[in-house]
Amino acid sequence: MSASERVSCLIIGSGPAGYTAAIYASRAGLKPVLYQGIQPGGQLTITTEVENYPGYPDGIQGPDMMVHFEKQAARMGTDIRYGLATAVDFTGPIHRVQIDEEKWIEATSVIISTGASAKWLGLESEQRLNGHGVSACAVCDGFFFKGKEVAIVGAGDTAAEEALYLSKICSKVNMIVRRGEMRASKVMQDRVLKTENIVVHWHSITEEVIGDKTVSGVRIKNTESGKTVEIPVSAFFVAIGHEPNSSIFKPWLTMDEAGYITTVPGSSKTNIAGVFASGDVQDKTYRQAVTAAGSGCMAALDAERYLSAAGYH
Repeated sequence: MSASERVSCLIIGSGPAGYTAAIYASRAGLKPVLYQGIQPGGQLTITTEVENYPGYPDGIQGPDMMVHFEKQAARMGTDIRYGLATAVDFTGPIHRVQIDEEKWIEATSVIISTGASAKWLGLESEQRLNGHGVSACAVCDGFFFKGKEVAIVGAGDTAAEEALYLSKICSKVNMIVRRGEMRASKVMQDRVLKTENIVVHWHSITEEVIGDKTVSGVRIKNTESGKTVEIPVSAFFVAIGHEPNSSIFKPWLTMDEAGYITTVPGSSKTNIAGVFASGDVQDKTYRQAVTAAGSGCMAALDAERYLSAAGYH
């Protein structure tokens, strides 16, 4: 085993939660070390326009916003490093985290802000037009398609919720459902079916998102009849779920059935003392930049209190 490094506060992940935790931890004198992970800046780096984050009256591009977060964390004194946490050992009071399958970091406190990744259909056209009419967040991006016809794929509560959200701002919402029924709760299904401008396409799969530089339509196939149809839409929303980036913590931390880390209500505390979780890795309900940032603040304050009480700080 290679030599390890000892730090007082280790932050894993670099979205709004990780960087906000870093800003607060730095100001508290915890000398945090932050590893950016596989996607520096998190999900916002694949988002174009962000208009719902306070303090940006004219909106801002997602990648630019994360550059601001990173610069602020660095200015406060955070040691920001490129690297991916690949294993952890939370056996004792000193927590051990392996970076890039080689170096071990020993940390008195750990803040996990590894986020969640949207699940995609896996179409070439979907990835090519991602950020140009294809989105995995209707609440984030629906506003840009006000008064236009759109499509959404998915059949769970999130898909139903996002379809209803879109129905309030878009002229028509085409909901593409793979089977002849939805997985969504009965109450959500009823709401969808009662909404006049939501058209549900049952037994349908998406063959291709159509468009050159931006989305202009979607081609779907009915699995019962074999017929394909092209629907002219300005946006294509994917709502087939998110995957929390929590697999390396599974042997140690309490999680729900989907893999979201469980925290003590009203805090960022996990089942292991000195290990805190913030952002989308523990939040399957809101998943917004502003709520992630808020929980990053909570995690840093919780870590500071933990270190003080334990006599480390």
